[in-house]
Amino acid sequence: MTSNPNQHSQATEESTQRLSRSRRQFLAAAGAALASTPLLNAAANAQTRPSTRQADEPFGYCLNTSTLSGQNLGIVKLVEVAAESGYEAIEPWLRELDAYTKGGGSLKDLGKRIADLGMTVESAIGFAPWLVNDDEKRAKGVEQMKRDMDAVAQIGGKRIAAPPIGANGSQDPAVDLFKAAERYRAICDLGDQMGVVPEAELWGPSKNLHRLGEAAMVAIDSGHPKACVLPDVYHLYKGGSDPNGLRLLSGPAIHVIHMNDYPADPPRETITDASRIFPGDGIAPLIEILHNLRDAGFHGYLSLELFNRDYWKRSPVKVAKEGLEKMRAVVRKAFGN
Repeated sequence: MTSNPNQHSQATEESTQRLSRSRRQFLAAAGAALASTPLLNAAANAQTRPSTRQADEPFGYCLNTSTLSGQNLGIVKLVEVAAESGYEAIEPWLRELDAYTKGGGSLKDLGKRIADLGMTVESAIGFAPWLVNDDEKRAKGVEQMKRDMDAVAQIGGKRIAAPPIGANGSQDPAVDLFKAAERYRAICDLGDQMGVVPEAELWGPSKNLHRLGEAAMVAIDSGHPKACVLPDVYHLYKGGSDPNGLRLLSGPAIHVIHMNDYPADPPRETITDASRIFPGDGIAPLIEILHNLRDAGFHGYLSLELFNRDYWKRSPVKVAKEGLEKMRAVVRKAFGN
């Protein structure tokens, strides 16, 4: 028996309308349920959060959590503040991840939260003593680096700082730079296994790796294809490195630079991390630094890293937003955007 085409078309249209109404009702109910769930609500909000990087901006923007460490927020809240303030990425400290897991938190869940909020983990800050001359201490340092890399990998992190911790005091022996390159190669090889790249970080006041040239030599002589350097505006100044040296590094050799500024007083000899201020508020040659980075082919992330006690007394969201806007203002000034 054949059916009436008109009746069939009408029935199909009515069925489609019923399905459409049911779907709208389902989505409305699901939306209400999502709104009552903080994590999923944050993910939904991420879809409407405007992208920080504009089409004509050459760099991305990252929040190093030291900037808000004095507020004692915990890593989950720090992630939320970074997302709310408009950052594309976050650079957490391993001590925050350790505190989170000791409190029963799951690193994989944290990584999902970061991704759901539309951010990435471009770098992380750890303090494994990989550089020291003492064989036993260095072996323990490499094991610590392995644990740290694992934690960073679990949250979706790409890189981890490798500063000269343990070999940075005035009484510590100098480390031969060729030996340092071998030791850096060892943790780069470890990084290949763990999926996280260590960044040779210079520390201005350190006994070792306090100049950009030293960190660059260690990275170059390691011979590792993923070797890279982690510069810092404050540390370039404190260690006496000329910003023009950045021109000699290629874009793939730098993925993140710690952004900050510093006042004229106290002078370089006595200035400390606590004197770091918002980019553009001090005397740092930020325009020159940004031009040198661009000319080197750098298109990575400017990570706001401050330790200013006065900022720790303020609203964390206001501090994060002001830091982001001042970084962007410096970039606009440098490139006429």
